[in-house]
Amino acid sequence: MLSSRSLKIAVLGLAVAIAGCNRESSEKAQPQPSASADTSQAAGGEALSGAIDRSHKGSAMPEFTLTDQAGKQVKLASFNGKPLLVNLWATWCAPCVVELPMLDKLAETRGAELKVLTVSQDMPTTANKVASFLAGKGATHLEPWLDPKNDLAVHYEVTTLPTTVFYDAQGKEVWRYVGGHDWTSAEAARMLAEAK
Repeated sequence: MLSSRSLKIAVLGLAVAIAGCNRESSEKAQPQPSASADTSQAAGGEALSGAIDRSHKGSAMPEFTLTDQAGKQVKLASFNGKPLLVNLWATWCAPCVVELPMLDKLAETRGAELKVLTVSQDMPTTANKVASFLAGKGATHLEPWLDPKNDLAVHYEVTTLPTTVFYDAQGKEVWRYVGGHDWTSAEAARMLAEAK
């Protein structure tokens, strides 16, 4: 019998697959934009669309621990002291993969003042491939963090990947961005400047 937590994770996983990334479709998967979604073009011409959500502004960072493939653990709270951009993604999610080089560039150029934390939502059976997947995409500034119990996806009630949550230096949420985004754009720079 499934526990209520397992059932909630299963339902959220199904919702992500339906609403955002669909790895079974032969068409390029894209998140479902809201009526007021912003759309931008990635360097390769792929459309990235999503919407910003400020309804959780001021919420405290959750007290979760992430792991890497070697078993190294990190608590989210250990990143307090400078703004933190938490990106939930998966290897099978097309807009997530499009974002990776932009997130890597952001981590490279703004790493001294901003931590970019990419957290894979891949299932445990594919999670061991995350580090090699990032390396294969040339993402040399992103670490392969895993959320094996999908605690963050459940906490944020994620129905679309990618979902990115931005925290200020004190660990308070500034905004969420649901869907793909060009993190090297002038708009992204303005959004990131909102952290005080």
